[in-house]
Amino acid sequence: MRSVAETGSRLVAERDNYTYTQVFKFHEIKNGVRVGRYEEIRDITFTGTGERVEQHRRRPVQRLMRIRLTPEDFRDLRDVNPFVLTTDTVRFYRVRYRGTEMIDAEECHILELRPRQILYGQRFFDGLVWVGVEHGQVVRAAGRPVPQVHRLKESNLFPAFETRYGPVEGGHWFPVRTEGDDILPFPSGHQRVRVLIEYSNYKRFTASSTVTFDEPASAAGTREDPRPDATR
Repeated sequence: MRSVAETGSRLVAERDNYTYTQVFKFHEIKNGVRVGRYEEIRDITFTGTGERVEQHRRRPVQRLMRIRLTPEDFRDLRDVNPFVLTTDTVRFYRVRYRGTEMIDAEECHILELRPRQILYGQRFFDGLVWVGVEHGQVVRAAGRPVPQVHRLKESNLFPAFETRYGPVEGGHWFPVRTEGDDILPFPSGHQRVRVLIEYSNYKRFTASSTVTFDEPASAAGTREDPRPDATR
């Protein structure tokens, strides 16, 4: 387990040296049809002085009808959906070994992770991760962000998801796609949601680099004026 966490720490440190594009889509579904949506495209890049920044390509599309995205949703977007176990986080989890499985022709160890305890202000992953036997890096993660907050007047619920990882230059496995399709049991009624996060254009940053981004095909048609969302 220590070797998995150490590999994860090196991976996170290395990923911080890369620029990339992140597309985030959150859709409300009713009777199989999309009725509300939030969509954004961010470029994660660096300033001329080497400071890491996130920049929206354009104003996010905010057309959700029943759900309001919270700061925890956007924190999960950065820290939980692209989950990697590290030496800093491993102490927060109970880890059980569940055997091996072939994932996309890659032999993987299966690890079950459960938070030891829920700490105020913290976000955790609860689910399974598949770690490549050959290279020790996460190939897939499937679970749910926690804690889920169930309150009569104001709940804060988060969909289950699956993240797939793929190799980039240097032999590193970075997240490439997160998907979720779940029904959230709000007190006002159950709401089906779909989540899609795409990570692309990974490029290693150096002080002499000039980074440009291609326009994602999925960005077409998202230039709309936002309107206030309903309370979650």
